[in-house]
Order: sequence, then structure tokens, then C-alpha cells
Amino acid sequence: MSLELCYIIIGILLIFAFLDLMIGVSNDAVNFLNSSIGSKAAPFVVIMFVASVGILAGVTFSGGMMEVARKGIFHPQFFTMPELLVIFLAVMITDILLLDLFNTYGLPTSTTVSIVFELLGAAVAVSLIKIMQSPEGVMALWDYINTAKAMAIVGGILLSIVISFFSGAIVQFFSRLIFTFDYKKRLKRYGAVWGGVAMTAITFFILIKGAKGATFMDEQTLAWIDHHTFTILTGIFLISAILLQLLISIFRINILKPIVLVGTFALAMAFAANDLVNFIGVPLAGLKAFTTALASANPMSITMEALSKAVQTQTSIMLLAGSVMVVTLWVSKKARTVTETEIRLGQQDEGPERFESIWLSRKIVALFYYIFSSLRTVLPRSVRKTVAARITPVRTRHAGAAGEKPSFDLIRASVNLMVASAVVSFATSLKLPLSTTYVTFMVAMGSSFSDQAWGRESAVFRITGVLAVVGGWFMTAFIAFMVAFIFANIIFYFNGFGIAALMVFAGFMIWKNKKKHDIHARGKEEMKIFQFEKVDNFQAAVSDTFDHLALQLKTIRQSFDLTFDALFQEDIVTLRRERSRTKQLQLSTNIIVANIFKVLRLLQKEENKISYNYYQIIRRLQKLSDGYRDTVIRSTMHVSNRHSGLLPVQIEELMEIKKVILYIFLTVETALANKQIVDCQEIVEQFHYLRELVDDFNANQIERIRNDSSKTRLSILFYAISGNCVMMAKQTVKLLEIFNEAFKLEGAEPADHASVCSDRSLD
Repeated sequence: MSLELCYIIIGILLIFAFLDLMIGVSNDAVNFLNSSIGSKAAPFVVIMFVASVGILAGVTFSGGMMEVARKGIFHPQFFTMPELLVIFLAVMITDILLLDLFNTYGLPTSTTVSIVFELLGAAVAVSLIKIMQSPEGVMALWDYINTAKAMAIVGGILLSIVISFFSGAIVQFFSRLIFTFDYKKRLKRYGAVWGGVAMTAITFFILIKGAKGATFMDEQTLAWIDHHTFTILTGIFLISAILLQLLISIFRINILKPIVLVGTFALAMAFAANDLVNFIGVPLAGLKAFTTALASANPMSITMEALSKAVQTQTSIMLLAGSVMVVTLWVSKKARTVTETEIRLGQQDEGPERFESIWLSRKIVALFYYIFSSLRTVLPRSVRKTVAARITPVRTRHAGAAGEKPSFDLIRASVNLMVASAVVSFATSLKLPLSTTYVTFMVAMGSSFSDQAWGRESAVFRITGVLAVVGGWFMTAFIAFMVAFIFANIIFYFNGFGIAALMVFAGFMIWKNKKKHDIHARGKEEMKIFQFEKVDNFQAAVSDTFDHLALQLKTIRQSFDLTFDALFQEDIVTLRRERSRTKQLQLSTNIIVANIFKVLRLLQKEENKISYNYYQIIRRLQKLSDGYRDTVIRSTMHVSNRHSGLLPVQIEELMEIKKVILYIFLTVETALANKQIVDCQEIVEQFHYLRELVDDFNANQIERIRNDSSKTRLSILFYAISGNCVMMAKQTVKLLEIFNEAFKLEGAEPADHASVCSDRSLD
């Protein structure tokens, strides 16, 4: 490697530092925004402003963390400047690609775990190269790697998962025990004291413990803070408690809202202090190695002992990096797509679940059910009754800043922020790069568990979600290690050509991910099936339901069209894509059904003639979804297993069936979407025509079975698809009957020559 190439690498590292700041913030915004957004503590703009100020304050406390990139994973004194640049460049290319990929799909991952295992993978690669090229073989791999510090970092990250969950659960339990879910009255009595404790805890971990890493702190100031810690904390507690009590008594302000905003500031500050090293630590380490080498007589061969020493990073560089982070927080679209998972898994009310149950989640639920059942037999009845009365969720509506219903209340939001910022700040004081993603996520899951958000109706789904997220974290570590290992080898052996190839590859992948994100975002905008937050207008809810049904029929029609063609052509790629769509359709079905239940609860108070028919939508829609899913899965499995393709005559018959079923879907879909009563007679006749077709084709299939021209699996597939089409057509016509009846009662204008469906039997 030439000195000129080293100049180019330094330039690339500085550019990547800028890019990594933007991509990293897009990924980690979820960590400090979720609690305040989920609880609707303030308008979105206010929350963003508070978080921005927290980031700018936090970057000045991250000086001590920069040493992790220089000497936390490997021993720099055993590497030359070009070797370290190989490691650092491989790390940054990997980090950019990995984080951008996760952001594209709205999946928050850990920037800390990414950078740690990328450094480890690249350092192991270069170390193995040095060992193989050394004829003496005097050094082993563990001599190059700082195993003690690396194990401490990895162990701290893993331990933080457990500590965060149980800390969140315990603090939330006692907070709920004090305030209950109906907390307004109790907040007036001792909310100021509780808030004072919260402010004191935040100050202790951020100011007292985090001061050691502050770039603007000198030794005398640190010594003074250490000597007067008790006085500082006592003063903060008293001042906070008095101010909060004044806000309650005089200004009638809900003090949980300012506490949540202060917690948002604290967690954003803790995030910036702990995670800034993940974004610019490696480029700054590369720059330090390069400038140190240039100052020596032999820049290409001198070893980097200088990186082992403590170096104070300039405050101006930290503030510049913080400014880039703040701008990214405001303008990045990807930063706004990563909050959904954590909020969904922690929401207090029932709703559509993103994850399905697996055997492990069911075993965990069964274990905890057994433990709590055993505790009931040990604790006195009076204690159980008292505790249950205070921690049992009640249906109270705490409206958010904009009137929307929050996913959880302000008590839990404040606990999430306090506990998470305390854990992260304490780790920062120990110079351990903790994963803010892991900490904030597990604290949120612990508090939601303690709040009984994981009830018997949702526990298995929420636990599956947590296991999926945690499993993804470990997969991140493996991918980061392996990709950085491979990239380091490419850069070392191919030098400039390898770097050019990796840069082109990185640019292509980022461009491709951006296109995917734009398509995904457009898809979300087009998805109009939404969950009813509050149902107070029956007719409006019914109208929305039929809009949702029209979209559902459109999805089924389009997917059926593609599925039939893919089955005829044995196109497994298209079939697998359509099979993946069945999960989204099932989720949409669950949302529609949940909405109908909410409307039916309203009907308990209001008498309405179409309530029974409206209830029938559930039955019809579920059968329709089951038939669709069964057809797609059967078709996919048949082709995936490489069974014999359909016979030409079977394809011709199924194409006839396809034409009729798609026509029925389109007609009913159009009627529901346009809110226009149509003549059912033609649709009913089309249904009977379809049934007659299927009867004739089934008779033909019997003949094919007799003459052995159709194998058993082909016959099973043919009968299943034709039978599903008849069943789905029947349910679709029934939905049209329900629609016509509902809108006839509303006095809607029928289409030309339209009449209400007759009572002609579909059986």
C-alpha cells in the first residue's frame, strides 16, 4: 500500500464519518423518541426540539468513549498505520451498508454491536494475515486482539439486556403501585416528590457519572463535582420537587409531561454521549493514526503505540458531529419509520399483532403462568387483593397532545426514559459502549410486562416479537463480523482495485436500498386499512368498513390473478412472493374484524336494523381469507416441491374458473368502493355459472383419475382450488348482499337498473 493510497483512504473515512452520522441517527432515533411519541407527551415538533438539544449536550460528554475505537478491540501497538487503515476502512464500509439495510426496512438495530463486531472481524482478518506472513510465528491471534476489553464490552452488552428488562419491570411495578392507572389524584399528593427523585436520578447518572467523559471538564472541576456530589443531588431534589409542586398547585399542569420531556432530553443526551463513538470514532482513530505516522521518519512501518494513550477529542469536532446528527433527525424520512415495532409491542390496549406465536413464546408464557399461579397460593389474600386493585389496568383515556389516544400513559413513558438513561449513562461513565437500542427496547418491554400490557390475549405474540428482535440483534453481530472480515481481506490483498470495487458495490447497494425504501413508503401510503381508534359514529364506521372490504377484495383479486398465472407457468418466485402477501392480508383481516367488534360494542347502546348483517361480515370475511390463503399456500407448496405441473386441459379449465371468480371480485369490489347499490341478479347468476363449471370440470377430473392421466397430488390440488373458488365466490356475493341491505336502509341511490339482491339461494 502506497502513501498516496493512504491519503485516499483518509478522505473516504472522513466522508463515511459524515454518512454514518446520518444513517446511525436514522437507526437510533427510535431509542429516545419512542416513549414521548408513544405517550403523546407533547406535539411532535416539541419532542424533536428537546431531543435535538439533548443530542448537542450529549456529544460533549463522549470524549472518553472515543478510546474504544482506538484500543478497545485490538492492541494498536502491534499494527502499522496502513494495517489500521485497512481495518478502519473495512469497518466503515460494512457499517454503512449494514445500517442502511436495516433502516430501509424500518428495523432498528444496534450501532454499538455493529461497530464492535465490525472492528473485531476486520482486526481478526488483518491479524491472521500478519500471522501467516510472519515466518517466526512468535505472536498468536489473542496477542493482537484486546480480548479482555472485548469480552468486557460484549459481556456488558449481553448483561444490559437482562438488567434493562428487570429494571424497567421493577421500577414500573412500584411506580404503578404508587400511582395506579388512574393517577391524576395521587399525582397531586406526592407526584412532586416522585418527580424530584426522577430528576435527581437523571442528574446523577448523566452529570455526576458522565462528567468524566466531558470534553470541557478539567481535573479541578471533576474533583469538585466528586467531592460535592451529595450536596448537588440534594439541591436538585429539593429544587425539582418545589418547582413541580408549584406547577401542580398553582398552574394545574400535569407534571408528567415535563418529566417525560426532561427524560427525552436525558436519553437523547445519554445516546449521543455513548453512541457518538459508533459513528465517528473509527474515522477519528484513522485520522489520528495517519497524522501520527506522517510525523515520524518511517510513516509506513511505524507501529501505532500512540493510539494506546488517552487522547482528548476537541469539543468543536464533537459539536460539529452533533449538529449533523440534529439536522439528520429533522430531515431523514427513515428516522421516522423505525418507531413502530417497539410501540406496537408495548401498547397497552389490544390490537392487531405484528408477530405470530411460536413454540418458545408459548412455553415462556406457560412458565410465567405457573410461577404467578404458585405465588397466588403463597401470598395472603389481603395482599393479593390490595396489589391487584392498584396495578390492574382500567379503561381510562388520557388524551395526547393532539387528542389522539396514546399507546401507553405518561407514568410508563417517564419510567422508560428514566431507567434507560440511567443504565446508558452509567455504562458511559465506565467507558463501556452499551447498546442504547438494546437498553431502551428491553426497558420498554419490561415496563409493558409489569403494566400487564402482555395480557393472556397478547402475551404469546408480544414475546414472539421480543424474541424476533433479540434474535435479529445476534444475527447483526454475526453479519457484521463476517462482512468486515471479508472486506478487510479484499482491501489488504487488492489495495486500490479492491477499494474501488467495494466503493462501487457500496454505492450500488445504498441506491438500491433507497429505491426499496421509497417503494415501501409508497406502499404504506396506499394502505388505507386502519384500526379505529374510537367509534362514536355508527354509520361512518360502517362506511369505513366497506371501504376496507373493497381494498381487501382488490388485494385478493390481484394476488389471485398472479397466483393462477404463476401456478400455470410453475413460477416459484412469484408464488413465494404472493405467499408472503397472505400474512399482510391476514393482518388486514384481523384489523377489519377488530374494528367490527368495536362497532358492535357501540350497538349495545344504540338500536340499529343492520347490526346482525354487520356482524355477518366477520364470518364471510374470515372464510374468504381462509380460501385465499389455502389456495396460495397449496399452489406454492406444489411447485416448491417440484411435483408434476398441471395438465394443459387442467390449465384451460382453471383459466375459465379464474375469469369468473375475478369478475365477481371486481364487480363487488367496485360496488363497495363506489358506495353504489348494484343488481345482485347478475352476480348470483355468475356464481351459479361458476358452480356449474366446477361441477363439469370435477366430472372431467374423475375421468382423468380413472385413466391415470392425472396423478394424485395434481387431483388434490385441482379439487382444492376449484372448491375454494366456489366458496370464495359465495362469500363475496354474501358481502354484496350485506352491503346492499346496509345502504338501502341509508337511502343510498342505486345504480341504473339496480335492485336489491333477491333471496335466491346460493346453496
